[in-house]
Amino acid sequence: MRVGSKGRYAVTAIIFLAQQDKRMPMPLADIARLHEISLSYLEQLFAKLRRAGLVKSVRGPGGGYMLSRSADKILISDVIAAVEMPTARERKSASKSAVDGSETQALWEALGNQVFGFLSSISVADVCERRIEAVGRSDRQDSSSRAAAS
Repeated sequence: MRVGSKGRYAVTAIIFLAQQDKRMPMPLADIARLHEISLSYLEQLFAKLRRAGLVKSVRGPGGGYMLSRSADKILISDVIAAVEMPTARERKSASKSAVDGSETQALWEALGNQVFGFLSSISVADVCERRIEAVGRSDRQDSSSRAAAS
């Protein structure tokens, strides 16, 4: 799984929506302004998120976007997959580079699988409620403590 700027911006926007009033749709212009993301770029991302069933749009005055289901039912991997899915051209190019760099292809595929597995274990609600912070910190602190003790 590749996590690029599309995925990072989409996750940022989805987290923001999850933190808002669940009954009120949020206009994309507001999200774009608050997070300093191009409105046209955000429109492209939200079209993909809507097609994936992660958000729904509300038309008319007071319209905008809202989550299509509760934040605990949306995985971070779902958000990233919705916007980072490669086009046919990108898949063909990746296939060619896989042949060209076959010595390391297994490494990158294994890394992608690890990333996907990690992101598949985290919901939008987990991020909103800061339930993932301790995982990274304790691992770093443990390795720092071991290194200092040596």
